[in-house]
Amino acid sequence: MEKVKAKKHLGQHFLNDENIAQKIADSLTLKGYQTVLEIGPGMGVLTKYLLEKPISTYVIEIDTESVDYLNKHYPKLEGKIISKDFLKYNLSEVFGQESLAIIGNFPYNISSQIVFKTLELRDRIPEFSGMFQKEVAERICEKKGSKTYGILSVLTQAFYEAEYLFTVSENVFTPPPKVKSGVLRLIRKENFKLPCDEKLFFTVVKTAFNQRRKTLRNSLKTYQLSDNLKEDSIFDLRPEQLSVEQFIELTQKITADGV
Repeated sequence: MEKVKAKKHLGQHFLNDENIAQKIADSLTLKGYQTVLEIGPGMGVLTKYLLEKPISTYVIEIDTESVDYLNKHYPKLEGKIISKDFLKYNLSEVFGQESLAIIGNFPYNISSQIVFKTLELRDRIPEFSGMFQKEVAERICEKKGSKTYGILSVLTQAFYEAEYLFTVSENVFTPPPKVKSGVLRLIRKENFKLPCDEKLFFTVVKTAFNQRRKTLRNSLKTYQLSDNLKEDSIFDLRPEQLSVEQFIELTQKITADGV
């Protein structure tokens, strides 16, 4: 069977470097779960290394041509190929409430959405590892004080320890993307329940960064905060100056203010 043709509308760039595929597979710690779900396996360059590990490997793939290729070349995947869109798929259909790791060479056009869906499912996903556009991978792992530190950084790091692992050249893909790639690993924090209203935390972070050049006193005006609270020195800061812990503290203060 011929190789799968990369489809632009699916953001497909097939990795063709075996060493990098092995390194991504090896980035999993295999702690806290028995199952791993690979998103967008394509022709299985990463899958084959996952299948060597002492865990149960499933893949989810939207491209029917890739699904046919995987069925033909990877008999070990029989019954473990989910031909669906990860962003729209309810994992409970196959996995119930089981914990699982997520891994993949993610299509760049939906990589941020994959992270946001992982955050929604954080109760079930103790680990997440994979390849992104380098800038996005760096942003997820960035610390406060940087121009690239933003919504994705704060929300991810509230629940996971984020580690940027290594950079990947554009020359190891078919077709080569126009940008470099970066591989990261997220390991869920042991105490990943926030000591504040989680829904409010998400909206405060998003509202603050939507006007990132303004101080919090101006960007959070919609919350009708009391004059007393607005005198707090935290409101003199811009969002990129706050650590995750300070955003939690800010959410607690807004809650106490009666919002």
